[in-house]
Amino acid sequence: MKVAVIGAGVIGITTAYELATQGHQVSVFERNGAAAEECSFSNTGVASAGYAAPWARPGMFKHVLTHLWQRDTPLRISKLSMADWRWLWQMRKACDSTTFARNRESMLRLAEYSSHRMRTLTDTLNLEHERSQGFMVLLRSERESRLMQDSLKVMRDAGLSFKTLSAEEARNIEPALKPETALAQAIHFPEDEVGNCRQFALLLKNEAESLGVKFHFNTPIEPLSSAQPKTIRIAKQDLGEKFDAVVVCAGLASAQLVRPLGLRIPLAAVHGYAISASVREPLDAPRSGVMDEQYKVAISRLGQRVRVSGGSEIGGNASRHDAASIKTLYRVLDDWFPGAARTQDSMQVWKGSRPMLPDGPPILGASGISGVWLNLGHGASGWTLACGSARAVADSINGKSPDIDLQGLGLERLHLQR
Repeated sequence: MKVAVIGAGVIGITTAYELATQGHQVSVFERNGAAAEECSFSNTGVASAGYAAPWARPGMFKHVLTHLWQRDTPLRISKLSMADWRWLWQMRKACDSTTFARNRESMLRLAEYSSHRMRTLTDTLNLEHERSQGFMVLLRSERESRLMQDSLKVMRDAGLSFKTLSAEEARNIEPALKPETALAQAIHFPEDEVGNCRQFALLLKNEAESLGVKFHFNTPIEPLSSAQPKTIRIAKQDLGEKFDAVVVCAGLASAQLVRPLGLRIPLAAVHGYAISASVREPLDAPRSGVMDEQYKVAISRLGQRVRVSGGSEIGGNASRHDAASIKTLYRVLDDWFPGAARTQDSMQVWKGSRPMLPDGPPILGASGISGVWLNLGHGASGWTLACGSARAVADSINGKSPDIDLQGLGLERLHLQR
């Protein structure tokens, strides 16, 4: 088949590669001048099945209100549009325990499958990107440990590999952790990893091109037409190019692209921040990656750099940086790994817009419109979920049953939750 993939982030590139391996003629359309320029550019680097979970959970809104006016809050609310308010209302409705348990299980199932697929691609294709093994969640207080118990039970029931560690055991794994910072407990995921998402995406792009995939950069496309949904147009007056199938992987732009088809996909921009700097002293830097549970800030080792990511923000825009959010990243880095990075030199500060659905999991598979397929809404877990999502969608397009159950990951669940 002749297939168009819209978007050349890590989701679009993995999708294009999987389709090409199944013999399809694939063209990728990307509005930016290069691959992996938006959310895939500077994310946390953490690919953790255990930490892939919906925001919408019992007690979430109380948690948000508790932290809303704190200086170092993990979530900030900026100027909200009506669409943002609707999204928050839908998220609130998805916070009941039954919906959370179902969505958590769906994301965990996809994350485990995706982790396996990522390792397979990395090993078989020799994709030598910056990566390190293991990921640890740091719990500063006994209260945080208690709040973690429900999530640990879900992971334990799913057979996920993890260990609960004392502070001493955690520091044996990450010896550079600052001794003076309170640490009640840690959760260690030895099979998870930290990796450079953009490097991986660019390497896989090369592999896709070797299979015949054509990439069209600086090519924003028009929203899909209800009369000809499988035709890609560069301009309104353009007759367009016809395809046998179209896969929408365009991040936040996805909702606008499919709106003329009658699809109302509630994607919201949840902005996140990252700072990256060269390692100052390797012995003072993390060996792999850690997550500060209180502030929802990840500190990752990517080769000879340290990346600190966090600070979720709803509303506002990607171009305006919130000084307090960036300051929190510096503070958490200093709490755990003081002196690890050359923060006074050439710091890279980044803000990206993560496309998130109100209930948490992405949407994979058929759109209900013949020939139009969806692979979108991965939120903060895009790097974790990309490889599995791509393989499952490619298999579905090819008429093959995916190796993973896609129940709870399709478009139909949004209609059920209205």
